[in-house]
Amino acid sequence: MPAAIPEDSVGLVTPQCLQFDQPLPLSCGRSLDHWELMIETYGELNADASNAILICHALSGHHHAAGYHSMDERKPGWWDSAIGPGKAIDTNRFFVVSLNNLGGCHGSTGPNSNNPDTGKPYGPDFPIMTVQDWVHSQARLADRLGIQQWAAVVGGSLGGMQALQWSITYPDRLRHCVVIASAAKLSAQNIAFNEVARQAISKDPEFHDGHYYEHNIVPRTGLMLARMVGHITYLSDDGMRDKFGRELKDGKLSFDFNPQFEVESYLQYQGERFSSSFDANTYLLMTKALDYFDPAGEHGHNLTDALAPATCNFLVVSFTTDWRFSPERSRELVDALVAARKPVSYAEIDAPQGHDAFLIPIPRYMEVFSGYMNRIADALPQSEGGAPNAR
Repeated sequence: MPAAIPEDSVGLVTPQCLQFDQPLPLSCGRSLDHWELMIETYGELNADASNAILICHALSGHHHAAGYHSMDERKPGWWDSAIGPGKAIDTNRFFVVSLNNLGGCHGSTGPNSNNPDTGKPYGPDFPIMTVQDWVHSQARLADRLGIQQWAAVVGGSLGGMQALQWSITYPDRLRHCVVIASAAKLSAQNIAFNEVARQAISKDPEFHDGHYYEHNIVPRTGLMLARMVGHITYLSDDGMRDKFGRELKDGKLSFDFNPQFEVESYLQYQGERFSSSFDANTYLLMTKALDYFDPAGEHGHNLTDALAPATCNFLVVSFTTDWRFSPERSRELVDALVAARKPVSYAEIDAPQGHDAFLIPIPRYMEVFSGYMNRIADALPQSEGGAPNAR
């Protein structure tokens, strides 16, 4: 935490836990009768609720997208580089809502929540979620907040899939859809990486078929390996070379099987840190939602037909070295939007950071992002903020 809060920060924020008692039917055929969403909001909702932005998170993300929870917090929210006064998503102009999706492990109802029918954590009995399920829950959230139509739904990676699904499922409830470093479906290679990660977790002796809560233990090794595999795919070859090269941790070979290269130490550090803060059942659930997402599947695998209901404007952004969600996948989406006669802007950003580039304030990326969001803000009614800040 800096000694003083930066002027372009949303500052200290307090999450809210919202309870919903209306049953939520799910794609898997089950439903959640009572559920909770953990959210954060930044900025103020204007009088006609026309300036609201929904932030959809990626696989390991959650509600804490910007600012700080306390003066002792080491880092700000995961997208603090893009959300705040004067930033791309300008909280002087927008009311921003960020949430932890259902199935998450940071306050929303998920596998580590107590099942009201048993009094024990759901664990592996928590229903499989889909992107469409999340969007339905987010629509309920919008209703609760008094937001009939989002100025924009914005997301990167898995968050971009949610934004895209919003445009199809609730076309009248958003004016703009911002899809960053994402795709209309996963490639076979991506599904394969997710399966390796799930196998690493499920084969951990401490996983106990997902009932590890009852054993007061965590499948830390499996979750660590899953994160290490995932993290490799988020970086590019160029980025890893520039950051680590073949540098040795201690300056010389040790002729044993302990980590010796800087990149090995980095991956172990990332895996260990993640394994102490994320839930293994949630990781399985989130990767399955990624695998299942395929809106064209219900339309004879014709993405243009799947996008027909959309009425909003689109911004699609990709990064040159992102091989997890490559520019080719973004161009496929753009081509389908053009074929469906939807208004779309596309930017391919030259960046060496790979998939993680969508989280980094790369100047050209921020220029494109800010320019688009400023046009949204400029089109808002000129009125004073009416609703109280819900932080």
